[in-house]
Amino acid sequence: MGWLAVDDTYEIALVEGQVVARSASEASPAGRLRALPGELRDRPEVVELQRFAEWLERHAVECAAQVDTWMVSSLPVPAGLLARVWPDEAWRSALRDVVVVGEGPGEVGFLRDADDSGELRVVDLDGETVRLCARTVTMPHPVLLPELEELRVFAAELGVVQGVEQIHRATWRRPGDIDADAERVSEFSGAEYGSWFHLSARAASLGYKVADGCVTGRIRDGGRIFTASVGIGNPYYDEGGRTGDLSWCHGRDRLRLSEVGPVAWSEGMRMAAALHAGRTVAADHTA
Repeated sequence: MGWLAVDDTYEIALVEGQVVARSASEASPAGRLRALPGELRDRPEVVELQRFAEWLERHAVECAAQVDTWMVSSLPVPAGLLARVWPDEAWRSALRDVVVVGEGPGEVGFLRDADDSGELRVVDLDGETVRLCARTVTMPHPVLLPELEELRVFAAELGVVQGVEQIHRATWRRPGDIDADAERVSEFSGAEYGSWFHLSARAASLGYKVADGCVTGRIRDGGRIFTASVGIGNPYYDEGGRTGDLSWCHGRDRLRLSEVGPVAWSEGMRMAAALHAGRTVAADHTA
């Protein structure tokens, strides 16, 4: 965006999300100030521009969160909708280079453009830019991508940086030798925190809910809603904070591990692993 005049002395603008000022007598970026002069901080023009910058930041976060929801849930998204939001820089940053899959065989690639007609342009695994005319596309969860490793290698060659974590998202697949009747996974249990409140704050910062002594995450998988749950105890009865086992339920019914879908399994394990990673680690004082 351009520069906005503030009286006859300064001009202000948004640069990389920050409000900056320069002397009105300077026409080049070299005249830009690194920080706002004190006399400008309470000017209406500056306050409004700062509020706009804050809105843009929230908007970018919301766009990325929506694309993440489409991806984790592998929901079909109308191509026309993508075309409508594509001109918006926040949407474009979240969508660019997401792997999309069309309605026909072989219709897969990194999303690069969307035009007014609803036609999408993607870079396929042959490195060719091709057109997708599908009515809807999906942005599959990486655990559902059969060519995931190939996509990762190709993305590295292209220098792809996704705005929403997809192909480099940590994934887990259910072991083939797991006890089919078991209901809990203990791989990431026993992570200790300084307090229950530190543990619950870690969960909240990762976007999970804390209620009834559990950290929970809801996952759509194959048209069903699963809830992954990790026990964390009660702050009024338990000293410190400690993670428990991971389990899944559908509605009110606890599931056997053999009943958990591939996306729900991967996302539940991802949640448990993230909680485990934030644990308190004792310092090693050995020489």
